[in-house]
Amino acid sequence: MHPDKNAPPFNPLPGVVWLLVLPLVAVEAWLSLGEAGLFGGPGAIGWRTGAVRDFGFSDAVFEWIRENRSYPPELLLRFVSYGFVHWSFTHALLAVVLALALGKFVGEVFRPWAVLAVYYGAGIAGALAYGLLIDSPLILIGAYPAVYGLIGAFTFILWARLGAERADRRRAFLMIGFLMAIQFAFGLVNWIFYASANFLWVAELAGFGAGFALSFVVSPGGWAAVLARLRQP
Repeated sequence: MHPDKNAPPFNPLPGVVWLLVLPLVAVEAWLSLGEAGLFGGPGAIGWRTGAVRDFGFSDAVFEWIRENRSYPPELLLRFVSYGFVHWSFTHALLAVVLALALGKFVGEVFRPWAVLAVYYGAGIAGALAYGLLIDSPLILIGAYPAVYGLIGAFTFILWARLGAERADRRRAFLMIGFLMAIQFAFGLVNWIFYASANFLWVAELAGFGAGFALSFVVSPGGWAAVLARLRQP
């Protein structure tokens, strides 16, 4: 059998994945080029700090909303906008790589609107969990809670397939278990050597849970298809 010479060298990504990652790339390019002094003048060096301040999510923002029972759009926007800003180029690069890999897998099974619902729903859930459970001055930024939502959808797909094959469904949770173990190890090192704790993993774990739960609703066939699979003898 001869290979198809017209086939692309890489498997094409679903269009919805580009909708997820191109804004991340654009924002990081703007901030990184400004920091490098390639455009924007001297003031561009502070663009990232300003973006963190203006678009990041924090417990202080959440508490202000709760105490005042007021919902100004510029504060509600932070439940989503924090995911577009990262601490550094490397921080953003890893998020983009994970979003591409997981988005491709999920996007080949879920409809485009479902991928968007999982991604942004997980991001919002991560911010809510961070605001509700964590009392910390550390600002939450980065696409990781939303990316963990894609991990939740990825886990759901594996969980459903393993169930259809009558295999051990617990194997579907190996990835999140591995990632949480790494998070725990790094957290322990920070606590021992720097006497500081980083609770950003709370937002990421909440993002995973939201992505997994939303998948029951937005996956092809939705909850009815899941129930049908579960009822199979």
